[in-house]
Amino acid sequence: MHPVIPYVIASLLFGIGVYGVLVRRNAVLVLMAVELMLNAVNLVLVTADATVRGAGTGASSYTGQTFALFVIVLAAAEIGVGLALVLQLYRLRRTVDIEDVAVENLVPVDNSDSVETVVAGPVDNPVDGVPR
Repeated sequence: MHPVIPYVIASLLFGIGVYGVLVRRNAVLVLMAVELMLNAVNLVLVTADATVRGAGTGASSYTGQTFALFVIVLAAAEIGVGLALVLQLYRLRRTVDIEDVAVENLVPVDNSDSVETVVAGPVDNPVDGVPR
């Protein structure tokens, strides 16, 4: 017998995740939507593995659960890198709105109020040697 309910729940989770990625503008919420999609994939992997093992095929390996564990590890790494990028985006832009990250909007902003900005004097331009 094929369990239908876990597949329906996984489809709903994946659909909600896709909707979150396409509609949300906040980078943290987009990362949460991606995590939701990865958890839906984990649910499908574990359910399919349990279905194959329960069908009496003689398969005793836990391949689906192994893949699910691998996806969990990848999701943890992805969320770590993603949150680091969001934190850097917030430090540079003072916003986490993904609409402000378009390529044409990547012009340096004035961070004169940040701690890292230290003005020591004019800097020579390495191209023509003229002070700026």
